[in-house]
Amino acid sequence: MIKVVSLDLSEDLSLYSRFLRQEGIEHRIVEEAGFQSVYIAHLVDLSATKRLLKLYLANELDFKENFVETKFTGDLIQINTLINVLLRTPVTTFLILTSLFVALHTALGSNMSGDFILLYPLTDGSGLFEVLRQLLTLPAAIKAITPIFLHFGELHLVFNMVWMWYFGKQLEEALPVWMFMLLVVLISFISNTAQYLAIDYNNFGGMSGVIYGLAGYSWILTTFQSQRFKIINNNLFIFFVCSLILMEFFASSWIATAAHLGGLLSGLAFGVCYILFYRIKFRISYE
Repeated sequence: MIKVVSLDLSEDLSLYSRFLRQEGIEHRIVEEAGFQSVYIAHLVDLSATKRLLKLYLANELDFKENFVETKFTGDLIQINTLINVLLRTPVTTFLILTSLFVALHTALGSNMSGDFILLYPLTDGSGLFEVLRQLLTLPAAIKAITPIFLHFGELHLVFNMVWMWYFGKQLEEALPVWMFMLLVVLISFISNTAQYLAIDYNNFGGMSGVIYGLAGYSWILTTFQSQRFKIINNNLFIFFVCSLILMEFFASSWIATAAHLGGLLSGLAFGVCYILFYRIKFRISYE
């Protein structure tokens, strides 16, 4: 997210926040370093946000005229905001809707055969290079990604969709669409391949590997570019890591641990690559 301004904690920004929501400006007000900071999701809203803040601090915003205190209008604003968010996050929306459709079609994984089209492709060899060699064709490469849409149980589906929305929405709004799409594809391929190599069969699925990859990627960006990204704090990242360890000890027989770990490590690696790329780019631009 993009930082707009930092103000003293004594300044009441509640009405200002309401006005921004009415204007359709997605924002967040957080407390940091003894101040309250205003962040917005989109650079295009920066000038309007600053203009409205100046008017608000000067007590020149006409709240009686601008705030329509009716439930109907409030509902319309919320619906309009939701539609705008969905349109701004087409990749995340597609991933979630496709997962929901597949869950209904397969009755949460209970209605599919061993050669189901979304399952990871079975290969003749078991080694990494042998498996990769047999994934060189486009259909096989696509099938190496599609297991992310399969879910086995209501809790599995709900957990993954909630976190997919949390991480996907924020990352897709902060990154170019092509970069976010490539990130999801690469993490999917790596996590699914890691799981296939670990169990030597294709009876697995779920978005969990992608979720862990996005968590790792978000943590790197938040840690090293905290002024731009406010996605995941250290406590939440530790929760994900501890959950992975506990699942390995207590539920390894029915949890795709290798996919989780492969996704997490690949997400961390891609996050480091992103930070290094932009630091090199920044250094070159100022030489």
